[in-house]
Amino acid sequence: MGHPSTMPDIEERGADRDGAPQRSTRRLFFQLTAFEVTPPLSVDTAVRSLSSALLPLPVGSLVYHDVNHPRGLAVLAWTESPELLVDDLHPALCRESLWSLRVRPELAMLGRTYSTGFEPDLDDWLLRRPRETVRNPAWNWAVWYPLRRRGSFEQLDRKARGEIMREHGAIGRSYGAANLAHDIRLACHGLDANDNEFVIGLVGQDLYPLSHVVQAMRSTRQTSEFMEKMGPFFVGKVAWRKP
Repeated sequence: MGHPSTMPDIEERGADRDGAPQRSTRRLFFQLTAFEVTPPLSVDTAVRSLSSALLPLPVGSLVYHDVNHPRGLAVLAWTESPELLVDDLHPALCRESLWSLRVRPELAMLGRTYSTGFEPDLDDWLLRRPRETVRNPAWNWAVWYPLRRRGSFEQLDRKARGEIMREHGAIGRSYGAANLAHDIRLACHGLDANDNEFVIGLVGQDLYPLSHVVQAMRSTRQTSEFMEKMGPFFVGKVAWRKP
């Protein structure tokens, strides 16, 4: 007789709460879509056209100016229902008033919120905190980038991986506690054209601390030993945010 099949566990898990495990099947999907504004459309007009297209949609959204491209913009959208990105967001971005926007697929990013199993408030981590971070009107600077770790990282035992991640996480938490940089961590396994594993968003009031935290992370064991690839980096400043 064959072995009985087992159902894969695809729930997110947090730390036990009041003696009971936290479980959830809810996640947020974030998508970054970058554009180059081509003549005769002006950048200001493009921002207004994008905001008009995004405002009625059933997804959260904002528009960034691309710091590294004088005619560059990007749309960040988030939703629990990824089908809305295709069924609602894509048609809105393809309307005639936006035909002068050239999509830059090299900067496309898509990821989902995920848990590590230690979160004290699972719903806050998966759903509330990421939304509040990108919607905070005082935090208008952002750096977004994908990354892929070396396969050797996954060959380490659980304890070693945990120690490496704690070193990395402690730096991020120190910047967050000082209100210098706030992170959004997304998994993108199987969702990224270049086989990246994670998408990181760094958001804050000023640009310099976002660069500084990336620099500080370079000395961690995860980055110095086990990072295969990081980037490309998108650096943006909010031009419009959905109320």
